[in-house]
Amino acid sequence: MQSQQEYVLRTVEERGIRFIQLWFTDVLGTPKSFNITPAELENALDEGMTFDGSAVDGFSRVQESDVLARPDLNTFQILPWREGDLAVARVFCDVLNLDGTPFEGCPRHVLRRTLEKARHKGYSFYAAPELEYFYFASARPDGVPQPLDTGSYFELTVADLAGDLRKRTVLTLEEMGIPVEYAQHEDAPSQHEIDLRHTDALTMADTVMTARLVVKEIAQERGVHATFMPKPMEGVQGSGMHTHFSLFEGDVNAFHDPGDPHNLSKAAQGFIAGLLRHAPAITAITNQWVNSYKRLVAGYEAPVYVSWARNNRSALVRVPFAKRGKPESTRIEYRSPDPACNPYLAFAVVLAAGLDGIDEGYDLPPEAATNLYAMSPAELAAEGIGPLPGSLADALNLMESSELVAETLGEHVFEWFIRNKRAEWADYKAHVSRFELDRYLPRL
Repeated sequence: MQSQQEYVLRTVEERGIRFIQLWFTDVLGTPKSFNITPAELENALDEGMTFDGSAVDGFSRVQESDVLARPDLNTFQILPWREGDLAVARVFCDVLNLDGTPFEGCPRHVLRRTLEKARHKGYSFYAAPELEYFYFASARPDGVPQPLDTGSYFELTVADLAGDLRKRTVLTLEEMGIPVEYAQHEDAPSQHEIDLRHTDALTMADTVMTARLVVKEIAQERGVHATFMPKPMEGVQGSGMHTHFSLFEGDVNAFHDPGDPHNLSKAAQGFIAGLLRHAPAITAITNQWVNSYKRLVAGYEAPVYVSWARNNRSALVRVPFAKRGKPESTRIEYRSPDPACNPYLAFAVVLAAGLDGIDEGYDLPPEAATNLYAMSPAELAAEGIGPLPGSLADALNLMESSELVAETLGEHVFEWFIRNKRAEWADYKAHVSRFELDRYLPRL
């Protein structure tokens, strides 16, 4: 650790860094930061920096407001873009109480605590998300979103602004040491996707926060707006964050069993079964906005029903085929999360649900062999396939009754999250939308 600290201090000096941004998130995953100068960096690394937690939504109360931001040296990174002529670096922080204990409102702590439980069982947890997002001409909420292109899935077009923005974003991420596996145009106009190569889940949650900011920064430089809003346009696909997950025991993929007809180990089957059992209760975390549920509708390649399959994208959990001769690539894909979730909390509840399935030895239900969108409610019921919650209110009701979610998030985050999201739903219910005015005002 000392050598890492020396490396950071030396790099700041040699590269002429003028400010270091201390990054963390609030409970909803909103990025937060404050700047320190190089003169304060050594003190920050040794003791942490105090800030007013009561000013951050979901953090501490006014009467016990001060908390500490303690930089995680492993996340130090020089930002490729400059603020004016000033070179700037960033480092993610764990938020602590003044006595040095973990602050219960810190989402990074929630994930770290869950990863530690997995580690005690001998597991390391890996994640590889596929980030979907849109480019629009502006962010004016009073207008109709104006896409920058009319492309479709995998479309190869001549150079256009949106394609150029995506390429520059990938190059910037690579410059920051963030490997990108794929990048392509997605199905809807002006919808794009960047797939990140897998890392441990904590590193990946940090990376998702970084990647979202880089996408927006690169877009803003060219005077346009990038959004991770799950469903910004009617009649086309919404944006998801399909995420591939795997468990390893040392260097061995715990999901792989060459003796199983589908190469799925008992651990993999239990993990999937646990994820399916708890999926309705964790949906409020993986899909935390009112708008998230405009994406989770049938017919737009988003999951609606609690099911699994190997090569069926209407299922909630998909098992991609492992690469030939590479058992370490055995993994599952969870298709529910959207790119506007808090990745720390989302990864934590997915891991907790999967571990519960392994611990309790839940049986894996039959695989969904047909297009679930084409099945009637009676057919789905006969197969024992239930729906995901259809609204934020439904999702919160299920989350509130879940002991697993309450235990995973901890009392502080669980209660604040429920309270905040109940308030969002109350505001939404009181809102009169354009749809209602267009449909009802002329004839009612």
